[in-house]
Amino acid sequence: MEFPLCKTKTSSNTESRNGGTKVKKRTSSSLPPRFDLNNPKEREKYFQLKAGGEIKKLRKYLKEGNTFIAYLLGKKNSGKGTYSKMFSEIVDPERIDHFSIGDMIREVDKELKDGNKRKELVKFLENNYRGWLSVKQLIQVLEKRSTKTLLPTELILALIKKEISERKKKTLFIDGFPRDLDQINFTLFFRDLIGYRDDKDLFVLINVPEKVIDERIKSRLICPACQTSRNFKLLPTSKVGYEDKKKEFYLLCDNPRCREVRMIRKEGDDAGIKPLKERLKKDGKLLEQAFSLYGIPKVFLRNSVPQNKAKEYLDDYEITPEYYYQWDAKNKKVRVQEKPWIVSDDKGAPSYSLLPPPVVVSLIRQITDTLNL
Repeated sequence: MEFPLCKTKTSSNTESRNGGTKVKKRTSSSLPPRFDLNNPKEREKYFQLKAGGEIKKLRKYLKEGNTFIAYLLGKKNSGKGTYSKMFSEIVDPERIDHFSIGDMIREVDKELKDGNKRKELVKFLENNYRGWLSVKQLIQVLEKRSTKTLLPTELILALIKKEISERKKKTLFIDGFPRDLDQINFTLFFRDLIGYRDDKDLFVLINVPEKVIDERIKSRLICPACQTSRNFKLLPTSKVGYEDKKKEFYLLCDNPRCREVRMIRKEGDDAGIKPLKERLKKDGKLLEQAFSLYGIPKVFLRNSVPQNKAKEYLDDYEITPEYYYQWDAKNKKVRVQEKPWIVSDDKGAPSYSLLPPPVVVSLIRQITDTLNL
């Protein structure tokens, strides 16, 4: 599978496609603008520069009552939720939903423990489920399920129908379906099954090097109080501490409600992708299967750009930095330093990983083209 590169580099006289924010021609005293992509206000300006015209067209399309369904396909921890939620944030959060199958199943687990909601769930399945197991057997499957086994596809379809019936009709980014090879066949007719007969649907295929996924897991930290997730190497908080006895740096949660709780590693994260090898292999086969489908539009997102092509395709602030820390003993403070993070892609080529916004620019542009706007 060859995923195309998306050029987001701002030239000296660039303006956003289709009438977005303009940038004055470079002079001896002016340079193309730079943005702090972790700052929401600067991120909004960035998107207006890079894809302002497309954003305007998408907002108009949605405001007129149109919707579409996007199936997110990528390996675990490839950024499916991050990219779709940022797309919604930038384009129209009132008309776009990110819909996670995993979250849906966890909500069903809660319903099973609530007497009234359990009865409602059973009644819904009796009226809407069709498959090889009885409803009683399905409830047993749900109660005994583990993260290593997939639920019956027929059950997943019924639960998705329940979830969508409880929402207003919106554009949906569906995360976690299809999850297995046999489920791809269902996605071909899914919009008809749930009543989105006249709406577009498409696959969003995401390519992320496994080295990136591995580092995301190994360096991940969470706040034990609010469960906020950050990354020691790739996405630190604004507050970094230092333990002199252990010569060890650590992150403090910067959520005001948490009062600087020290962030911790999740059990098992030190192993990186090792425990996920089979899952990642299956996810890769799923991507290949979807890649070869005819009759349904596909959007191709890639998280990495070869190092030797970065200057042509990217602005340097779009590259994921690697953070490292130095202890200033004289001033008793931690100094946070950064440099471009060089990582091998799945073919072994030195590459840069991208921050989410440039990937979302590609998503916005490609969906606009897919919808013929």
